[in-house]
Amino acid sequence: MSGEWKELLVTYDYLEAEIIRDILESGGIEVRIRSSKVTPYPVNVGRMGEVKVFVREEDREAAEEAIKESGQVSGEE
Repeated sequence: MSGEWKELLVTYDYLEAEIIRDILESGGIEVRIRSSKVTPYPVNVGRMGEVKVFVREEDREAAEEAIKESGQVSGEE
């Protein structure tokens, strides 16, 4: 699969990002998660607390629909 990675959403909860990844991957959508958090220290201040979920550009619409259907939308888009 080719295509550029696009930011789907930003959350401040790594567990929420993992749940979203599971939902999307179960539908065949490849997902990447990026975060600046330092694992042993729970820092949630500004951009240090952001957890970004990325999908390929061609999967973005399907990913947005899957998230809406699941009810897992509390992060910023």
